[in-house]
Amino acid sequence: MSVFHIIQDVVYENKFVFYIFFGFFIGFIALRQYLYGTRYTGTARLNDKTVIITGASSGIGKEVAKNLAKRGAKVILACRDLEKTNKVVEEIKRQIRDTKIVVKHLDLASLKSIRKFAKDIKQNEERLDILINNAGVFYCPDGFRTDDGFEMQFGVNHLGHFLLTNLLLDLLKKSAPSRVVTVSSNAHEKGRINFDDINSEKKYEPRACYDQSKLANVLFSRELSKRLRGSGVTTYSLHPGVVRTNISKYVRQQRVFSRLLIDLYLILPLFKDSDQGASTIIYCAVDESLAKESGNYYRECSETMPGKQALDDGVSKKLWELSEKMVGLT
Repeated sequence: MSVFHIIQDVVYENKFVFYIFFGFFIGFIALRQYLYGTRYTGTARLNDKTVIITGASSGIGKEVAKNLAKRGAKVILACRDLEKTNKVVEEIKRQIRDTKIVVKHLDLASLKSIRKFAKDIKQNEERLDILINNAGVFYCPDGFRTDDGFEMQFGVNHLGHFLLTNLLLDLLKKSAPSRVVTVSSNAHEKGRINFDDINSEKKYEPRACYDQSKLANVLFSRELSKRLRGSGVTTYSLHPGVVRTNISKYVRQQRVFSRLLIDLYLILPLFKDSDQGASTIIYCAVDESLAKESGNYYRECSETMPGKQALDDGVSKKLWELSEKMVGLT
């Protein structure tokens, strides 16, 4: 009896089990395809352009850096871990000949470091065409604070990028048309800005703090677009998708159930890898069709509506003014 006939007999005798397995397999493939999303294939060149990417030592930031370097841009990797980032640069240079890629130290958990970095850029760079606010932390343990005493997730994910962007605005305006791309998350849909306890000193819940910081990203991008109207600088916020990266490293220090979930998340072939997760960032950074758009929110290389709390102009204005005070901007 042939192998085909053996399989045929097994299927015939176990039809119900076969149909369940087959349905699960098809459902898995469909769900994976949905979660993998759209891969950006635009061919825009960035010759003579300068790009800054925060958090580019790994994950989607690294893939964005590689892609924009291929397009001819001078890419500045703004990262805290210089040793790790220099290895990334060596890897990219082996893959892309004559690439212009630079590493500069930036710790978004330190206002002093941010100011030093911005001063360096303004003194040594003639232009800045694209600023990609990509770095982020997730699910930090209770008590984690930045050097300036801010709750870590709000401090790094929002305040650090808020200060950095504002300090580089003059250079961005000088280089217009230019873009500010801020990586948020669909987690913003569950967030709210807790103005009464912005640093979560009364009550700390790691996921709520993350959601708040991602909502702040979208509110910041929208408010920034209003303040830059007519300047030639456009802004974009986005959800990159569910990506297998090391941003979830702190979850391992939390409850056992959380550790099991994140381990499952990291090993499943269901979720995007870093290359796939970079697509919407690259789309917002380079696609010509967005040249006259500003302040919008994107997902899977397409404009989409953010959560309703991200559309509150009163909250975005109030958050901006509070952020100015917290980081010492006049």
